[in-house]
Amino acid sequence: MRALRITGPGRPLEAADLPRPSPGPGEVLIDVVAAGICHSDAHYRAGRPLPRLVPVTPGHEIAGVVSDVGEGVDAGLIGARVAVHYVVACRACSRCLDEAEQFCTAYGMVGNTRDGGYADAVVVPAANAVPVPDGVDLGHAAVMMCSTATSYHALRRGRLKAGETVAVFGVGGLGMSAVQLARILGAERVLAVDRDPGRLEIAEALGATPIVANGAGIIDEVDVALDLVGAPAVTEAGLRALAPRGRLVLVGITQETLTVSPYQAIVGPEREILGCNDHTLAEVGDLMAWAEAGTLDLAPVITGEVPLDVGAVNAALDRLDSHGPGIRTLIRPA
Repeated sequence: MRALRITGPGRPLEAADLPRPSPGPGEVLIDVVAAGICHSDAHYRAGRPLPRLVPVTPGHEIAGVVSDVGEGVDAGLIGARVAVHYVVACRACSRCLDEAEQFCTAYGMVGNTRDGGYADAVVVPAANAVPVPDGVDLGHAAVMMCSTATSYHALRRGRLKAGETVAVFGVGGLGMSAVQLARILGAERVLAVDRDPGRLEIAEALGATPIVANGAGIIDEVDVALDLVGAPAVTEAGLRALAPRGRLVLVGITQETLTVSPYQAIVGPEREILGCNDHTLAEVGDLMAWAEAGTLDLAPVITGEVPLDVGAVNAALDRLDSHGPGIRTLIRPA
């Protein structure tokens, strides 16, 4: 079986020929039809941070067809179209029972603590195989499992209510989904903030008001702001944009220090700064329903496809590292 592997920090992915895996008890084997190339994979390749399992096959945005099942799994699943919820959890601890499986005491992650979707096939727990409706493209379903689901979780963390205003800072893979989801959830106005004119044009077509970052556009009186970039300057801009009692949700990752004036920025106007980490299995079901209904369209997010080829995939990761053109690239193994 073909697979692309992370073998150490700062090294290009390496091609490998691995034995085709067999599902264990409670697991399913999925023939990969599409795998999204996420910016997190570029971070893992660079060692920022290194995956917990090395060498490892990365890839946590996965969709395909079940080709085998392990002991205790209904054989009727063979042939089913599924996408992979990448958070591997015990489903029994207090956090899992509180629909917070991303904080499970036995947390694992497909493509990090176990092999992921940059391969011809992948084994995952059967509970992580999410049915994909016939009308939903498997490529769209793959992307939905990370960028779209995380954007949805961020909006829920921000407690977005119908009629409110949302500002989305950074309209890449997560941001394009966030624009659509904010509309679905009833936002009256959605502001898309980015430096890339092409991305702003797509966001405008999806219903957002485009604003050039660091330009002359005024961003204020926002109820919910999403920082999908992870740079202190963007976080500060999001905080300044908030109305009294507004909520800033941090999603983008940075190791830099943020400095704010607590009274002026937070205490006085009663603003909130919230973190967002991953998403939950329950949230994915909402996304599938909206995609099936045609309310959520991931086509504008997918701007490229590559084969399961080490050179092509490394080049796609290089583009992410350099903030090059495009939004989401899919690997199509077949």
